[in-house]
Amino acid sequence: MKFQILVLILLLACMYPSVAQGSYENCCLKYIVGVRKNMRRNIVSYRVQETDGGCNIPAILKKQRTLCADPKQSWVQELMQKIDKKNTGTK
Repeated sequence: MKFQILVLILLLACMYPSVAQGSYENCCLKYIVGVRKNMRRNIVSYRVQETDGGCNIPAILKKQRTLCADPKQSWVQELMQKIDKKNTGTK
């Protein structure tokens, strides 16, 4: 009986890191300061990073090449609005 308990404890100890680790996410850890105007023209999509899960800062990410920007910055909000207008077809 003691051997079975020991095996169970060892099994749980081995499983704990995989359960506690969760999933790997593509998270921003810091923001970029700014993006040159000619680079802004090439940004056509973004996704919003929330602070839930493993990500600890809110951020706006450009798809393909990842750029992490602070969603509170005015240039980021303007760029998001421009992209949203393009994607909905209204100009």
